[in-house]
Amino acid sequence: MTILVTGGAGFIGANFVLDWLAHGSETVINLDKLTYAGNLQNLASLEGDGRHVFVHGDIGDAALVARLLAEHKVRAVLNFAAESHVDRSIEGPGAFIQTNIVGTFNLLEAVRGYWSALPDAERAAFRFLHVSTDEVYGSLDADAPAFTESHRYEPNSPYSASKAASDHLVRAYHHTYGLPVLTTNCSNNYGPYHFPEKLIPLVIHNALAGKPLPIYGDGQQIRDWLFVTDHCSAIRRVLEAGRLGETYNVGGWNEKANIEVVRTLCAILDELAPRADGQPYARQMTFVKDRPGHDRRYAIDARKLERELDWRPRETFETGIRKTVQWYLNHQDWVRNITSGAYREWVERQYAA
Repeated sequence: MTILVTGGAGFIGANFVLDWLAHGSETVINLDKLTYAGNLQNLASLEGDGRHVFVHGDIGDAALVARLLAEHKVRAVLNFAAESHVDRSIEGPGAFIQTNIVGTFNLLEAVRGYWSALPDAERAAFRFLHVSTDEVYGSLDADAPAFTESHRYEPNSPYSASKAASDHLVRAYHHTYGLPVLTTNCSNNYGPYHFPEKLIPLVIHNALAGKPLPIYGDGQQIRDWLFVTDHCSAIRRVLEAGRLGETYNVGGWNEKANIEVVRTLCAILDELAPRADGQPYARQMTFVKDRPGHDRRYAIDARKLERELDWRPRETFETGIRKTVQWYLNHQDWVRNITSGAYREWVERQYAA
């Protein structure tokens, strides 16, 4: 038996591949385009492992996907492939439309052709799991109930709009063609192998480098934080027992304001890697102009996943964030290798204001 993982060299995808192979022997075909956030170093521990087959390619290449499905007799596809950074989607939305919408469409078409030709028993057992985000639901008021799976889609950025479109395509392929799909909408992930453009790895990287710790606006934007390994276990559970055509929200039950997250990171770094001058890292906190259209609050209600599939996250924010900081302190070579000149130029341009 074999699964196909798309985007498996990125942050969440790579963590999933590592988690999957740590829990079983089923082969993973890993298809990744290796854009700036895709990094084969994330998978270095699998070198020489016959259970992991890496293929450099695009989900938009329907012929390649069709060949991989048939050649490896794939029984499930897990779609992690996506452009995912809101700031980059504001700066250049075209890549998000191409990958997240057109790419998902081409992937679905290739999968539909393969699935339609399978023998009855294999068709019944086949699954297509689409990994999405809570950002498709829009923004919540401070006192509003958390997002449930029936919440109306109200995306507010080019990124979230492109992910919303891909969710709708997946739903349509189930209802129109009967494709056996599952969708997960997760909250903000954090943990090992996170590209340092997102808040948590960016703060850790800048703090250790003695650079400003940029905080958008007043820093009171609230997110629900989910440790990436918990997210991986939720996906495995949904793939195993989720009801076809259903959406499952995956959250960490950890709502935190961005400024609180930064202060927590500074406090942990003060303890584990204190500054040479003895000053607290919080002195490096700097407020910058807010992101255009910045959503104020996301919150995930994951009770459906708990009720139907008996899943809850194992990590609290306090345990997960400490593990994350320690991982980055232990893997500074990984950070140095990916923070290229192009990355530095983008960060400087993004936070120049």
